[in-house]
Amino acid sequence: MQLTITSMTYGSDGIARDASGKAVFVSGGLVGDTVSARIVEEGQRFSRAVVEEVLEPSPDRVQAPCPFVDICGGCPWGSLSLDAQRAAKIENLRSCLERIGGFSSDETQALIKPLRHAKDAWGYRNKIELTPHKQAGKLRLGMHGRNPQDIVVVPACPLFEKRFAGAVRSVAGAIGFLSGSGDLMLERVGIRASRNTGALEVALWTPTGGFPRAQVSRVLTEAIRPKSIVRVMSKEGRRARRVSGVEVLAGEGSWHETLAKESMRISAPSFFQVNTRAAEILIDLVMDALTPKPHEVAMDLYCGAGTFTIPLARRSAYVAAVEAYGPAVRDLRRNLEIAGLDNVDVIGGDAVREFPDEGADVLVVDPPRAGLEKAAIDLIAKSGARDIAYVSCDPATLARDLARFVQEGTYHPISATPADLFPQTYHMETVCHLTR
Repeated sequence: MQLTITSMTYGSDGIARDASGKAVFVSGGLVGDTVSARIVEEGQRFSRAVVEEVLEPSPDRVQAPCPFVDICGGCPWGSLSLDAQRAAKIENLRSCLERIGGFSSDETQALIKPLRHAKDAWGYRNKIELTPHKQAGKLRLGMHGRNPQDIVVVPACPLFEKRFAGAVRSVAGAIGFLSGSGDLMLERVGIRASRNTGALEVALWTPTGGFPRAQVSRVLTEAIRPKSIVRVMSKEGRRARRVSGVEVLAGEGSWHETLAKESMRISAPSFFQVNTRAAEILIDLVMDALTPKPHEVAMDLYCGAGTFTIPLARRSAYVAAVEAYGPAVRDLRRNLEIAGLDNVDVIGGDAVREFPDEGADVLVVDPPRAGLEKAAIDLIAKSGARDIAYVSCDPATLARDLARFVQEGTYHPISATPADLFPQTYHMETVCHLTR
């Protein structure tokens, strides 16, 4: 059927309406396109289709610098203009707040502030992950495709830090050479690079067991000369993040980055925002919302390696920081030592089970994509904090949690500022300011 794409989902699909008015999720279509599409799934409330031909391209279609943009999953919006991408992200946030959060259109208009973004739309990522697979009997490294089951072999990724554009090819070549001597049992390969410090790290994820450490170290060092090469041993296979140990194969054993003028060391298993420049925007938004005072107590839940903990500690009398992931807890302790800060109580454990007993004047929460447990919202409501900064990476769970805060009655949201940390994708961050 012929369809005109009217909006983008929080995903890679466009949305159109068929002749009956039913929603059709169209794979391969961009907002403004008129396409010939083939229905692949017919449902009662919506259908799914794939583009057979673009009959009239959207005026917002652009030529992406990546030749794999239509098949690689790394930049699903790479052929859409930046203005259209950012408009779609604001619309997705608005839609979630209204559909899921129950806010009125007037309320969302007052809540949503102008989108913030950094300068670079390409070449901004400080991290890339490659997946090993066999091709023509040889081990190759590639990226997951639009279809996650597909692996796309790329010589370079235009999203990755420009200074290290050749790193993907060099690492892939070295791994291909090493695999000729035996199975490395690789689950994935991570590459981190810093524009600020020049640090480059290669992390090889494998199961526990024997490993040709010396040979791998020598070949990768000759191929790319990274500052650090590590092996991350995981317990439960390819998708697991449970780490049984990290072996330093060469160099420093961690990745060095500066964030908002703070020097940070990040171990390979720990989460760190992939867009350093835009992560500094998040810090500014959080600090602007909380305006912590030198005599006040702060609380940082799901604090990771210290993105918000350190700036809070610079501005507050005391910070209680809670993080469940062991490698991140160790990184946080080390980063506080680097910063020379001793006014932070680092609490390892689940944010609900280990919720600090002391009250707080200001509180920041940066949960995973699943958002907050209801129990966490109840505990936050009892914290006594005057202001909360909720940093969200998913507008749907943010909208759900804001509705829960409103229902609980202690806090209400007064602003939600979207931040475009992930140009060329549908992903976004939002910093929401709630007050008593």
